[in-house]
Amino acid sequence: MNMQNLKNKLLAFNFVCLIVLVQGCSSVLRRDPLPSSDPPLPANFPDTAGTKSSAVIGWKEYFKDPNLTSLISIALSNNQELNILLQEIEASKAEVRARKGAILPFVTAGTTAGLDKVGRHTAAGAVEDNTANEIAAGVPLPKNMPNFGFSADFDWEVDIWRKLRNERDAAILRYLGTQEGRNFMITNIVSEIAQTYYELVAFDNQLTTLKRMIEIQKNALETVRLQKANARVTELAVRRFEAEVLKNQSHQFQVQQQITVAENKLNYLVGRYPQHVKRRSEGFEQLMLGRINTGLPVELLRNRPDVRRAELELAATGLDVKAAAARFYPSLSLKGALGLQSFSLESAFTTPASLVYGIAGNVMAPLINRSAIKAAFLGASARQIAAIYTYQQTVLKAYVETVNQLAQIKNYGRSYDLKAQQVAALNDSINIAGQLFFNARAEYTEVLLTQRDALESKIDLIELKQEQLNAFVKAYKALGGGYNRAAGGSGNSTQMAVPKVVGELRGGN
Repeated sequence: MNMQNLKNKLLAFNFVCLIVLVQGCSSVLRRDPLPSSDPPLPANFPDTAGTKSSAVIGWKEYFKDPNLTSLISIALSNNQELNILLQEIEASKAEVRARKGAILPFVTAGTTAGLDKVGRHTAAGAVEDNTANEIAAGVPLPKNMPNFGFSADFDWEVDIWRKLRNERDAAILRYLGTQEGRNFMITNIVSEIAQTYYELVAFDNQLTTLKRMIEIQKNALETVRLQKANARVTELAVRRFEAEVLKNQSHQFQVQQQITVAENKLNYLVGRYPQHVKRRSEGFEQLMLGRINTGLPVELLRNRPDVRRAELELAATGLDVKAAAARFYPSLSLKGALGLQSFSLESAFTTPASLVYGIAGNVMAPLINRSAIKAAFLGASARQIAAIYTYQQTVLKAYVETVNQLAQIKNYGRSYDLKAQQVAALNDSINIAGQLFFNARAEYTEVLLTQRDALESKIDLIELKQEQLNAFVKAYKALGGGYNRAAGGSGNSTQMAVPKVVGELRGGN
């Protein structure tokens, strides 16, 4: 009767402890409502209402210059930063394997051998002295007791509250995030190579323009010298024209240095030592930009790798919170062992005499001093909220970048048309000023200023074309293009559905 009362009291005590534990967990897990993770996006980009076609196409279709596409192909194979990131992705994949392994039972196997000698004045020694020299089977009992064993141990934490599975799924989402990080890096590499290539071509055209202007100024210098010989101008005019020629010759070497730096930058991006970069510089000013299909703003959520990575990180932090919350609840672990054990090798493999086994189940729950678990839960909650704000910020940044680049293409296009008219007018004025000066109807300073203005406007026109091309490249990047297009097609082999990839990683090794 007393034993039954004791059992009832123990059951009541366990029940009370469970109620206290659940109430304590519910009080800790209660927190303020999370901010919304769905950023409202406008229906269309400014001045592009009704554009429905997606902007994501292959970079081989977007960039028509075969020299540029060849550089991009080489870079996607040789770029060191990209290769480093690929190894980080492999490390992230190893983390997924580790989380998957924690869900499965741990089974270990081993063997032991030892010798045990107990003192006579101990409890075990007294038992040995009173034991017969032979056991019932006729095997002599040694004074120094050897121990031989072969066993397999079993240890398994039963994932009742999905703690381990949530940690596994969070690791999978972060692995997918590293894949999106790779895509984002490829986008940046493609964009940087294209911008540097167009910059290099622009420098080539600046150098060509300088050489042409130097020839014009040398001819003008010879004309001024003839005028001086005929006493129509002074030495001052000769020296001014000569100084202008020397200034542009000096500038010519500065542009050549810029060409060298741009070439070496391209070689670095493609992962090779400095060498000549094959390019096509002719027709730079007449280079036509392709049509950009902007698509809808909501497509940025699907097309931009940085947005998708922020979204995956947000989902992973949500699973981290669930895994941290599960630590407050009781955990169930099963332990077992099965093996053979004997004091002699001859009898070690005889069953059932040498067979040993055991099994136990443990239910453990934190009751007192749960501050470490609570701190981990609150930290995971704070990181989840930070991930929400990061996601919102990334989406906003993506939209602003896209709007800026689309406006830049439009405004630079209009500016380029007007600048081209200015250059044409100044080119005509060079011939007019030369004729007037030769007929003594204009001062030499007018010729110098006209040549200087024509050269500056020509350089400005080339730089404006370069900025227009850069905006064209950045718009492609802002819309989410530029990555994993080695085949040149419009499909995206890495942009698999997240549930499909998660299922494969859960089931694979």
